[in-house]
Amino acid sequence: MTEIEVSEGEKAAQISEILQGAVDPHVHSGPSIAPRAVDHLDLAKTYSDAGFAAVVTKDHDYSGVMCAQLIRDHHPELKTRIFSGIALNNVIGGFNVYAVEHTAAMDGRIVWLPTLAAENHLEWEKTSGWEHPASTQKIRPASPIPLFQDGKLRPEVLDVLDVIAKTGMALASGHIHVSETKIVFAEAKRRGVERLIFTHPEDIVGASFEDTKEIAKLGAYVEHSLGFFIEGSKFRNRSNEELREFIDCVGFERTILCSDLGQVGTLLPLEGLRRGVATCLSLGYSDAEIHAMVATNAGAVIGLDD
Repeated sequence: MTEIEVSEGEKAAQISEILQGAVDPHVHSGPSIAPRAVDHLDLAKTYSDAGFAAVVTKDHDYSGVMCAQLIRDHHPELKTRIFSGIALNNVIGGFNVYAVEHTAAMDGRIVWLPTLAAENHLEWEKTSGWEHPASTQKIRPASPIPLFQDGKLRPEVLDVLDVIAKTGMALASGHIHVSETKIVFAEAKRRGVERLIFTHPEDIVGASFEDTKEIAKLGAYVEHSLGFFIEGSKFRNRSNEELREFIDCVGFERTILCSDLGQVGTLLPLEGLRRGVATCLSLGYSDAEIHAMVATNAGAVIGLDD
């Protein structure tokens, strides 16, 4: 065996060790109306074999809490605890407080503000060329779900924030604009929401580094989607150096690295995270710092130890 082969083997082992106890809080597994490369059960099995502590599945069109409960009940042998949450898009009625309460009652961990139905997302779509993979075959195109009415947060938004505060779920910003995120997160804090996630500032939401720092100061964790950074991802539009800049912007202590993968035609979630860890090692981050970004921080924000 050559020195290069030994070195590569040692690096693979190092990556595997860093990922022991990892938490991926943002994965697009199926079944879904959009094509997916892996389903919830196979994802949980794969992550369990890799030593992950938890995963949170995300679908733009439904809450996955029932699927997660079935897997937890019927596969107690899995090391990985599987959870889900709810994205406040058209299919569930937008800011539907009943749906949010139901998600909480079924041990949901994250509420995502509108993603594909966010006014900001629909504006972004006009120039990005992206569209929901099922929008022309199985479901009508999204219609915008506004946050504000007469310059104030809509009552339905406030009702949802109160439920999140009461139940202890995490609030994620989804695809709303960064300027809206600042207002919603500030109000959420006033209403007692303790867990905040700023979703991929590197794409769609229009965030600068200064915006990112400001939101982190509200107590939010800043979540980066590795699919936008790693080599081999069809979504890659950012460099390794930009990943370093985003991490250093708020520090590893406030950073979460998620896969945001599971779509067809690109890297599978586990491979995405392994490449993300390898990238961070190449950027000079320590094993402990990377472990915080792929495990500890996400575990804290989803209440894994509660």
